[in-house]
Amino acid sequence: MAQGPISAPRRSLQAQNALRSPLPVSPTPTPSSPSPFLVPKFRTLGGRQLAAEARRRTLRMTRWDEILTLPVQNPPTLEFSAADIMWSMVEGWKDSMDRLALIPYSRVNDFVRGESNNKDCPTRFHVEARRRRPPTMNCKPKVDGILEYILYWCSFGPDDYRKGGDVRPSRPCSEKRKTPAGRPNTKRGCACHFIVKRLIAEPSLALVIYNHNKHVDKKGMPCHGPMDKMAVGTKAMFAPYISDELRLQVMSLLYVGIPVETIMQRHTEMVEKQGGPSNRDDLLTHRYVRRLERKIRRSDYELDDDDAISIDRWVENHQDCVFFYEDFSDTDTFVLGIQTDWQLQQMIQFGSRSLLTSDSKFGTNKLKYPVHSILVFDQQKNAIPVAWIITPNFAHGEIYKWMGALYDRAHTKDPTWQLGGFIIDDPLADARTIREVFQCPVLISLWRIRHAWHKNLVNKCSDIEKRSAMAKFLGDAISSICRGSGNVDLFEAFLQDFVDCAGFLDYFRALWFPRLGAWTTVLKATPLATAEVASAIESYHHLLKLRLLNEADESVYWRADWLVHKLGTKVHSYYWLDGYSGKDSFSRYWRSEWSSGLNPWRQGLQIPDCDVVIEGNCARVVSQKNKEKSHVVWNPVSEFALCDCNWSRKGHLCKHAIKSTKVCRDRGLAPPSLALFRYYQALANLVHCPPSDTVISDHAMAVAVSVKTQLDAVISTANCSSSNRPVFQDPQLASKPRESKIEETNTENEASDNDEEASTEEDSQVYERSKSGKDFDGNEEVSIDQDSPDHEKKKARRGFDDERTSATQSLRQKAAKQPLD
Repeated sequence: MAQGPISAPRRSLQAQNALRSPLPVSPTPTPSSPSPFLVPKFRTLGGRQLAAEARRRTLRMTRWDEILTLPVQNPPTLEFSAADIMWSMVEGWKDSMDRLALIPYSRVNDFVRGESNNKDCPTRFHVEARRRRPPTMNCKPKVDGILEYILYWCSFGPDDYRKGGDVRPSRPCSEKRKTPAGRPNTKRGCACHFIVKRLIAEPSLALVIYNHNKHVDKKGMPCHGPMDKMAVGTKAMFAPYISDELRLQVMSLLYVGIPVETIMQRHTEMVEKQGGPSNRDDLLTHRYVRRLERKIRRSDYELDDDDAISIDRWVENHQDCVFFYEDFSDTDTFVLGIQTDWQLQQMIQFGSRSLLTSDSKFGTNKLKYPVHSILVFDQQKNAIPVAWIITPNFAHGEIYKWMGALYDRAHTKDPTWQLGGFIIDDPLADARTIREVFQCPVLISLWRIRHAWHKNLVNKCSDIEKRSAMAKFLGDAISSICRGSGNVDLFEAFLQDFVDCAGFLDYFRALWFPRLGAWTTVLKATPLATAEVASAIESYHHLLKLRLLNEADESVYWRADWLVHKLGTKVHSYYWLDGYSGKDSFSRYWRSEWSSGLNPWRQGLQIPDCDVVIEGNCARVVSQKNKEKSHVVWNPVSEFALCDCNWSRKGHLCKHAIKSTKVCRDRGLAPPSLALFRYYQALANLVHCPPSDTVISDHAMAVAVSVKTQLDAVISTANCSSSNRPVFQDPQLASKPRESKIEETNTENEASDNDEEASTEEDSQVYERSKSGKDFDGNEEVSIDQDSPDHEKKKARRGFDDERTSATQSLRQKAAKQPLD
């Protein structure tokens, strides 16, 4: 029997004297209490009765003392069943033995879902009875006091509507209930049920009593499922309801506008293709889908004219989707954290030992409250939102309020969940709080600063030559700062060198110049995320804009209840359907807000090297849709490369720029990326400044020397074969320091091209001038020839080789002084 992690035993009953009531002992009447009502009562209680009552109280105390010392079991899976728990037998009432266990109260729903997904007997458990103690009710804190009592029963019982079955007279079939406990026509007298108790002594725990764990009727015979011969060929072979996954699929399709008839047509075709029903999901009915569609159509985001009251009502109705909520007060501002069950599953699945990243302040100019998105990356390295935080105040010192709740929710679901790294996009983010909450390193991404500069350069500078020169200057400035040789003075020189571009300089001076000090400080001290991460975040930001800000009436953007409702319904459905394999069968999915595909980084990796030609300061990349066309990329060796395709003109990092930069690095025409340089630098610093502990120092030095040696081998191979790839193939790197998460990956995936267009006549003229070997000032410039001698390539890489050689020598000297165990 599988058993999850078990915590330390609970405190014993003897340590809870404050919670117990004293034994009823006959008091001696005193003159101060001559009550005539008490004396007859205690006189009638003889010695045998006192002894029996004391014995019962002692047995009850012993029972709860044994219960509260049981270990708390929390299996590290999204769902778990009775088979995953070690059950204990404790003496109950009337000399019976109870089969029970303690689990976290927050995981009761996970246990119910896991027990419902029983392979031998699929079913669904419903709440047959529930009792709650009002929170405002004053009660004596007894050790066996109950805050909540829930009776879960198999939906095939307890009534039996089969021929000759027993039906409780108080529960007639014709009676209509607000929340019906299972379909009446499926009641087959199943006796399987369990009880969940939430105790006053331990409100965070749930006591599960599971005495009747067999799906049998009163005669002890199987009454549903594959073991029941009478259920063969009927719906009783399967669970009485469709799975949560199919319900989420149907709801998502309805939210994005798929008609009910189309959904049922696709479902019927799928069932017929597989030869008939084989599980409960194959029994989906047109009536059920129509009922869901009617529920969606009647739903409304404006629950009240007052936006604040409407939000309160939404939170009250969607407790499962809210992980943090704080209303306006005299000292605090409004904060709402949204996370559905599916988003929590994605966070646990793709975030464990991996990366989380943030897209902060989305919709600052249009929405009433900006949206802060927390993202993970799937197998194709596309960004998936796992939480949305809505607040009018993004004060960075208040991030601890909701970030701790987000971590606790994931850690409660999976106690072994651990984050590998957290990527921020704002230099003022509270990195200290993030490190303390997630216990992981913090990285920073340049996607926001690059996207803003790129977009405004295209919009505010019409001269392509000047635009390219300005982008190269900004890219070199950022590169110098990250490598430790630059500061804010570089941007002062930028303002002086390009005074004739007044449009962009006014924008740059007003919005970005006050922020450059914070950016410079963070870039020098914080590891950098790769361009692949930047491309994924940028693609998510673009898709969210298409899927959220597409309302005809823009006045709704100033209502928070509209934002919350659309994020939790329609936008959530888009991202769920991105991973749905059957989405391509719907023609509606070909629309722009539906299609996601691969991010530009993945698309760029699939462009053949032979389609890229590097000549001078430019690169020409052959279009993958039309081989007769090509796109011009300026400054391919710079961090801020520009392209003439549609995607790049919108300020995005396109696949042509990504591919041309990679080819330049592979051929030794450009140094490694800034992210790899900072990782390389961190390894060197680890050796120069080892920890004080000898064992930790030796282990850290061994890791650093091993990775450093691999980097040297990769770079040496590149000098000989011109195939430098910043990818480490050693699988042991997964257990190495967290900084290894920022290395660049080159995984192959399917291509999804962006809209491409031929370069304009003006772009071609600029390309011809750059191809002739002249820079933008008209000076002659030596172009790099593919067939030139080796010393020409070494000259282009001289600066990086000097840094690498110096760091390697220092590393080896340090290793020689402190031999490893």
